[in-house]
Amino acid sequence: MSDSTKPVALITGGGRGMGEAIARELAAQGYLLALMSPSESCEKLAFELGGIASRGVAEKAEDIQAIFDLTMKTYGRIDAVVNHTGHPPKGDLLDITDEMWTLGSDMMILSLVRMARLVTPVMLKQGKGAFVNITTFAAYEPSLIFPVSCTYRAAAGAFTKLYSDRYAADNIRMNCILPGYIDSLNHKPETADKIPMKRIGHMEEIAKTAAFLLSDGAGYITGQNIRVDGGVTRHVEGSKK
Repeated sequence: MSDSTKPVALITGGGRGMGEAIARELAAQGYLLALMSPSESCEKLAFELGGIASRGVAEKAEDIQAIFDLTMKTYGRIDAVVNHTGHPPKGDLLDITDEMWTLGSDMMILSLVRMARLVTPVMLKQGKGAFVNITTFAAYEPSLIFPVSCTYRAAAGAFTKLYSDRYAADNIRMNCILPGYIDSLNHKPETADKIPMKRIGHMEEIAKTAAFLLSDGAGYITGQNIRVDGGVTRHVEGSKK
């Protein structure tokens, strides 16, 4: 039986990189963890942090169902969800096949919808909850280098706003983090030159942002796409008249 006084966080892509960093930060803040990733990395990390794990990928509905079921069986509640997944296929824009586009949709849109369908009734019963979706700084400044990712990450932002509108009054929040160039990947040295801060971001910075957005301190923040990119994006949101 779990400690019912501690909040529970479910993290997909929670074995390595930004997912691992978020898991470590949330564990340090007192969360009980349920982790999913394609390899044994989630199991090793869960063992280290005193959590539970299930191998799986975000694009498969049965894998999302499995980690949800394990979390509820073990802890009986879910207070926070971090939707994090790997990169979809790349290629020249019109060379990308239907199968590649479908995989991207499953990874980055349907994974959010499927998780929300499962977890929302739990959060409604509890009276509160929060989601954080990890997308990309290029979601609203599309790059031909990542056409599938840019298309569906932008769609993830739209879904996030729709979900937040629907469930804000129920005290369930959903936001997106749009990371820039982060040290979860090996970037070329010259990459830092195009970033106003002149450095690559740290996974721990993404983790602390996620932890804040899941906390009561962010209780009035929902439906937002928050860029954590060292200032690399140029988009400025103006006021509407």
